[in-house]
Amino acid sequence: MPLRLQLWSWNYEPEPTAMGPIAAVWAREMAGRGHDVEVVAAHPHYPPDVWPQRLRPYRETRDDIRILRLPLWIGHGTSVQRIREELTYAVSAAAAVPFVRRPDVVVAVSPSFLALAPTMVNARIRRRPWVLWLQDILPDAAATTGLVSSGIAVDVARALERAAYRSAARIVVISDTFSENLRRKGVGPERMARIYNPATMDFRRTATRVENPARILCMGNIGHSQGLADLVRTFQATDVARVARLVIVGHGELAGDVRDAITSKSVSMLGLVDRERLEAELGRTSLGLVSQRPDIEEFNVPSKLMNLMARGIPVLANVSPRSETARIVSVSGGGWVADSGQPHSFAEVLSIALRSNELEARGERASAFAQAHFHPTVFAQRFEEVLADVAVRPQSRTA
Repeated sequence: MPLRLQLWSWNYEPEPTAMGPIAAVWAREMAGRGHDVEVVAAHPHYPPDVWPQRLRPYRETRDDIRILRLPLWIGHGTSVQRIREELTYAVSAAAAVPFVRRPDVVVAVSPSFLALAPTMVNARIRRRPWVLWLQDILPDAAATTGLVSSGIAVDVARALERAAYRSAARIVVISDTFSENLRRKGVGPERMARIYNPATMDFRRTATRVENPARILCMGNIGHSQGLADLVRTFQATDVARVARLVIVGHGELAGDVRDAITSKSVSMLGLVDRERLEAELGRTSLGLVSQRPDIEEFNVPSKLMNLMARGIPVLANVSPRSETARIVSVSGGGWVADSGQPHSFAEVLSIALRSNELEARGERASAFAQAHFHPTVFAQRFEEVLADVAVRPQSRTA
């Protein structure tokens, strides 16, 4: 039965990284399955120095999907600016509620629990179920990474987090570690569904190449959770840097720190590139790199992992061994895991991987795992089952 679906997402295409492409895959897949999809999103704002400021809401259509764009006060440099940005989005979202249609089901993306407040009020007033699509457990992330110091801001975020968990008809989590985190906070497993994020790039097996020098590709967002500047310094200090090149594609808040850490020709930073250049880099890649700080275990799963595996590129995950990223790479057999809490581990595992005769085989296993778990069709089928389960039935609809 076709449903009227409403997606509330802070990020959406044309933003090139993180949640923007993932939200767009969701909307296209649901529309392709016959559902009537409406999207409410902020004006494009990430990376922050790419987009002009917009002061008024506006409507647009992308891929035949209606989108209401909301203004916000863009800022990422300080904790105050981040909170201000979240607050202005929440205010814009609240103001938009009377101007959007009444759906059968609302899907709201979090990393921002503050921005979920209008969704909770809207769902309650209109008596419509809503699904929380949990991308980041932001209070945990903010406290761990130091983006927001402990105190009233974190306390408010945790209170909003608890309210969102109680209010949502169902919570879609993107990893098993998310599920474990929520269970410890009292959320029953029957209220959760684990659905991996989809790969947002085309599924196309890329033959693993070991050029001379070998090329290691790190792509996507450059933020606080990757610890990429320290990793660049570690890489340049190793013998591996004499026989390999680290290529960084992407942008983010800490791109300047990473650029400042580059002191040799063994590392190149390309910034944001177009699809043609990215395809060229993927075609030359020997090994994909996914990095996370050692204190990040439960509240983030990088989308670059899905995209690298979808292309059949073996992955070196420099992460906490207890993280979901480490679990996926280990279970899939699609790469190697280095302990990001042990600086020597990265160099040792990288050397082993580049000397290994298993690069091609592990790339094939990465591709097979991605086909089974990260393909947009698989993702959409599982999400649609959740929506059908919570939807208001046709006979109970009112205009």
